[in-house]
Amino acid sequence: MQPGPVPVVEATRHDSVYGDSFLRKGHTAVIVGAQWGDEGKGKIVDVLSENFSIVARYAGGHNAGHTVIINRTKFVLQLVPCGVLRPQCRSVIGNGVVLDPMAFLKEVGALRQAGVKVDGSLFVSNRAHVILPYHRMIELASENAPGRVKIGTTSRGIGPAYEDKMGRRGLRVADLLDLKLLKTHIDNACHEKNMIAHALFNSEPLDPDKMYQEYAEASAKIAPFVTDTAALLNEALDDGQSVAFEGAQGTMLDIDHGTYPFVTSSSATSGGAAIGTGVPPTAIDTVIGVTKAYCTRVGGGPFPSEALDAAGDQLRARGNEYGAVTGRPRRCGWLDLPLLRYAGMINGISWLVVTKLDVLDELAEIPVCVGYKIDGRSTREIPAHASGYDAIECVYQTMPGWRTSTQGITHLDKLPEAAREYLTFLEKESGARIGMVSTGPGREQTILVDDFAAHLKSLTERKAAAGVEC
Repeated sequence: MQPGPVPVVEATRHDSVYGDSFLRKGHTAVIVGAQWGDEGKGKIVDVLSENFSIVARYAGGHNAGHTVIINRTKFVLQLVPCGVLRPQCRSVIGNGVVLDPMAFLKEVGALRQAGVKVDGSLFVSNRAHVILPYHRMIELASENAPGRVKIGTTSRGIGPAYEDKMGRRGLRVADLLDLKLLKTHIDNACHEKNMIAHALFNSEPLDPDKMYQEYAEASAKIAPFVTDTAALLNEALDDGQSVAFEGAQGTMLDIDHGTYPFVTSSSATSGGAAIGTGVPPTAIDTVIGVTKAYCTRVGGGPFPSEALDAAGDQLRARGNEYGAVTGRPRRCGWLDLPLLRYAGMINGISWLVVTKLDVLDELAEIPVCVGYKIDGRSTREIPAHASGYDAIECVYQTMPGWRTSTQGITHLDKLPEAAREYLTFLEKESGARIGMVSTGPGREQTILVDDFAAHLKSLTERKAAAGVEC
């Protein structure tokens, strides 16, 4: 008996949930830091979120602060994505984030008090891992232990929470809602962590009963926000909605690709967007890199173009370079093109956003690191080992300053000629097209380059065709 013809089965929209992303209607963009974090991503995500239906955070914890200023009102967001400040957009905290329940509830409470809608528009992944008090205890004791190389962490328990996640002994948000499981987990974890902390650091023990009561109460308040956010995001893309993935920290703080060990504990690069949300890599359309017009970093670790003189102090003062979460002064220096090209390669950056251009307004000359030398020889390689940066000699090219205010300028052709030349040079040397320039902290103090504006308009038109409001 001869087999009959194989029936042709038409693909349905639901097939795309299992990887056929060519059926998806929605557009996606990853917004990622191209330096050591603190590039001003908060404002940029806020500005761009007008063009997206959902903003999803995919990595980090409440150690990352995004500052947004709207009508002179300052919002400092630590866990909640910046899209929450757009009433029409939904916000997602993805599975790649580590969630401190108390910090989350405090932030949600502050947003409610400020009149920001969170109920019904903010969602937390049921697969995100939870930070508990013993994570903070371990990190604080470890960072201050004699003989340890200080990383400069915020001591908020981020690293130890990721350690427990990878060690398969963590507590997820779904587990937080199961009170019986929560009680067992806290009892077992406190027994183990208290012994470790006392033996290694002579720390005072934590009370598991008190901890359970506090976090059982928190779980009831968090429960309305919890859902399967991977399903939410994939279904939204199938329906023609567009998603912006909000990065935390920056490329050079990525656990794999940054200046290890002076890095964060998660995947801060664009690849982390797929891992940290459950959206497949094939669904990522565009990567937008954010860089300051100069360079900063917080904490210890390599910084080849750091300005350890009055010029660095001037950048810090004019740029108000202090941590949004910690208040720590940032180290300041000049734009580092080798690192920017590296960030472009790792992330696949196609559009570049330049922030804080106005901070350079008073300078007569602006040094830019255009290359590295090691032992007198030019190199294009970024060292893998932190000590390798000690041998780097930066090669600088001096660009002319413009010595006039650019603050608040909203059209590229209104910038001083020298400022436009600086941006053109940056664009040429980085290999990515400049799509936006920030000329001040306010939402309205932004230049949208015409080609990028047309790109964003095409997203809005695509959403309108699909019947999506945002």
